[in-house]
Amino acid sequence: MKKEYIIPIFVPNLGCPYDCTFCNQEKISGAQTDVDAKKVRETIEYYLKNFKDDHKYVEVAFFGGSFTGIDRRVQEELLQEANKYIKAKKVNSIRISTRPDYINRKILKMLKKYHVKTIELGVQSSNDYILEKSKRNHTFADVKRASKMIRFYGFRLGHQMMVGMPDSTKEDELQTARDLIKLKPKMVRIYPVLVIKGTELARQYSKGEYIPLTVEEAVERCKEITYLFRKKNINVIRIGLQNTEEINSPNKDGSEVLAGPFHPAFRQLVEGEMWYDTLSEKIRKINSTVKKIEIVVNPSDSNEVIGHKKENVKKLKHFYNVDIVITTDENIKPGKFEIKELERF
Repeated sequence: MKKEYIIPIFVPNLGCPYDCTFCNQEKISGAQTDVDAKKVRETIEYYLKNFKDDHKYVEVAFFGGSFTGIDRRVQEELLQEANKYIKAKKVNSIRISTRPDYINRKILKMLKKYHVKTIELGVQSSNDYILEKSKRNHTFADVKRASKMIRFYGFRLGHQMMVGMPDSTKEDELQTARDLIKLKPKMVRIYPVLVIKGTELARQYSKGEYIPLTVEEAVERCKEITYLFRKKNINVIRIGLQNTEEINSPNKDGSEVLAGPFHPAFRQLVEGEMWYDTLSEKIRKINSTVKKIEIVVNPSDSNEVIGHKKENVKKLKHFYNVDIVITTDENIKPGKFEIKELERF
């Protein structure tokens, strides 16, 4: 199996004329300069030199802003440069992210020409009131139209959604997940809303007009949403914004986060809670005379099974009065586990 590598190239706000209440792409991406062909070339060369595996799959990903909203000549300049590496067989594919209202047949034909394989749409919510409240300037009808068109042209479809948008409830977000499932994306990203300095949301927060989710609330919502996507075999490729110097704890120097459910291991918290639910259900069914058990998992799952700061092990010990030993076995499939009774009372 080939190891997958992403070469990220950020185009913050280059193609988006709107100011969503929660958005400051320059702060979120950590990049504040324009991108040209030279920058694309330098970035690709830098990453290629640092990839170790010979047997690998490499994708150039244009993140941030709205790629298809960029001036057409600039889009083609950037894509042409990336496409040179596909022709040279050094890169396998290209991925872009954009707005649903910036997709049409002409754009898709151009993207196909340059071997773009994946298109991710910033959906955020399927509720038009919530979209309007955050000044997204598109509706869910735009999402449905763009998603169907992207799939019709043979691209891999990705969606990005948010939890904790102004006036959004847990049920709103679960409904968004259900609505996205109907559009058959191959992958999804889930982002809890953070209050970023310099945004309209920051001003609303300072006036007490917006109350962000706590980490615990955001984890719970993301967990329930992830369950829905996984039941339909939709890959959740990211949960939470990537930790950078700018996107960090609000009390850390240099952080642009004013408030909100930031955690450097947010995905691990969500995955850990999901594992806790699964293990808890299984342990309840074990005879109450069991004192010590061994849980055998794939090495890739061990951190999440143990939980952040061993939280799962501690909780299982507390609630079920059982000692837990976590071991790994590569013969166990990822996501699966075995329980062995080691000691009885």
